[in-house]
Amino acid sequence: MRSLVALAAALTFCTTPASGADTGEQRFRDTYKELVETNTTLSSGSCTLAAERMAARLRAAGFAEADLHLFHDADHPKEGGLVARLPGRNPKAKAILLLAHIDTVEAKREDWTRDPFKLIEENGNFYARGAMDDKAEAAIWVDTLVRLAGEKSRPRRTLKLALTCGEETSGAFNGAEWLVKHERALIDAEFAINEGAWGELDASGKRVLMQIQAGEKTSQNFRLEVTNKGGHSSRPVPDNAIYHLAAALTKISGYTFPAMFTDGNRAYFAGMAKIQAARGEAEIAAAMTALVKDPKDAAAIAKVSARDPSWNGMLRTTCVATMLEAGHATNALPQRARANVNCRIFPGIEPEAVRHTLEEVVADPAVKVATLELRGPPAIAPPLTPQIMGPLEKLVAATWPGVPVVPMLQPGATDGEFLNAAGIPTYGIEAVFMGSDLGNVHGLNEYVGVQSLLEGRDFMYKLVRAYADGP
Repeated sequence: MRSLVALAAALTFCTTPASGADTGEQRFRDTYKELVETNTTLSSGSCTLAAERMAARLRAAGFAEADLHLFHDADHPKEGGLVARLPGRNPKAKAILLLAHIDTVEAKREDWTRDPFKLIEENGNFYARGAMDDKAEAAIWVDTLVRLAGEKSRPRRTLKLALTCGEETSGAFNGAEWLVKHERALIDAEFAINEGAWGELDASGKRVLMQIQAGEKTSQNFRLEVTNKGGHSSRPVPDNAIYHLAAALTKISGYTFPAMFTDGNRAYFAGMAKIQAARGEAEIAAAMTALVKDPKDAAAIAKVSARDPSWNGMLRTTCVATMLEAGHATNALPQRARANVNCRIFPGIEPEAVRHTLEEVVADPAVKVATLELRGPPAIAPPLTPQIMGPLEKLVAATWPGVPVVPMLQPGATDGEFLNAAGIPTYGIEAVFMGSDLGNVHGLNEYVGVQSLLEGRDFMYKLVRAYADGP
């Protein structure tokens, strides 16, 4: 049985100096630290606690109970979230939604250099699980609402904030999906801003471009499984479940899905070709120009794909083994061997078609390929309208002159999948610049540059204000 815990009253506003007078860096640091240090992994953490703590900060800033909605599913008490509302001057203008997930992937202390659940500032970086993905943007959104609530002049449009759980784990309770299905009115908006894009730095730390997500891939897990009668390890036979599975995974590792194109990745490579040319990377620039001109240019596609894993991910469906499980005893032939293969499926491709391809690649009847729980609906690309692009391009030009705004197809998957499918166009915008390692999100010692995060916080505040005061 599903339940919604909703709190009630009207929003009151403080009367601190308006528009930019209160930079509040320490306030933001405190919010960010509290959020990062609240463990929100599925195994041992609590998104519900994190949501309650962020609600307390908004309440302290003047938000009354009617505009703070804490929610959770009765069967998942630690996977709750928060929706907050800051009413605009014009009640007829549709709202803007600020979306961020507050759950994180797992992190083992013994693997990390530092405690993953303590925010460490070192070497000009913040280190912690979730330091970037996605507690950076979640903290920015909370701080932005606090800052706007303290201004004398409210934005023209209503602003809504949704902090949700379940983005990082397929099969977990997903707050964004739940809100779409059960509390659509709470989050209904003209459009939403979410994670999914960032600023790119080159190897020297120079800003290269600012991205806006113009589409994303679908994340889907498949299980490869081999079963066998087993036996005593002193009597080995070729028909070994682990060997079948290992051979199958080797075949998958050597298979490359065909390149495909959308408006998003065409625009990205067209823009990136100019940037690479300006940096003296004539060969890779020519390859990018060639694949945009001719999507069948195999040599150009191969050259670009091999240069950067993110570029490869933008061009095609990708599948990779992520987990293994096999055997039942050290002195017995394995009776079962399993592997999870995580695929990031190109827009427009059905998961069943990918499963069928995996079966053909493996070509072993002993290996069964099964589709695990579907994460959500097929990804839909939102339109890149002047209403969205205009304020972003203008603010980027004013803040970082010469840095272009480039649409991109997100190789990963976000909760924007659920909102786009429900008719709320959702754009990935996060003005935090990162290098080619993307802050090692999902990996060991995740980090984000301190100055980049603080600059991103100020940029996103200004961008939200521009959108909220716009047509």
